[in-house]
Amino acid sequence: MNFELKSMSRKELEKLRRDVDNALEKVESRELKLAHDAAAKAAADFGFSLEEVSALSDGKTRGSKGPRSVSPAKYRNPADESQTWTGRGRQPDWYKTAMSNGTDPATLEI
Repeated sequence: MNFELKSMSRKELEKLRRDVDNALEKVESRELKLAHDAAAKAAADFGFSLEEVSALSDGKTRGSKGPRSVSPAKYRNPADESQTWTGRGRQPDWYKTAMSNGTDPATLEI
C-alpha cells in the first residue's frame, strides 16, 4: 500500500492517522493477549499460576518485607522545578552542570 503523503489533504492525512491509530490499538490488544497467554503457559509449565509469578514482581512474595520506601527529593532544578533528585545514586545532568558552574549545593536544596 503506497501513499503519496505530499499530495494528500490535511483531512485525508488526519483520517489516515485515525485509521493507523485504530489499527495499532487492535494489533496491540491482540499481541498483549498473546503475550499474556504465553506467560500463563510458561508459568504453568513451572507449576505456578500467572498471578503467583506477577506477585513476585510486585514484591509480594512469602517472606518479603514489601516494597522499599522511596526517598524524598532533596534537590530541585531551579530552571525546571519538575526535575528533582534525592541525593542518592547517579547525579542528574542538571545537578552536575550546576556544580561545575560553581553553584553551592545548599541553594538547590528543597
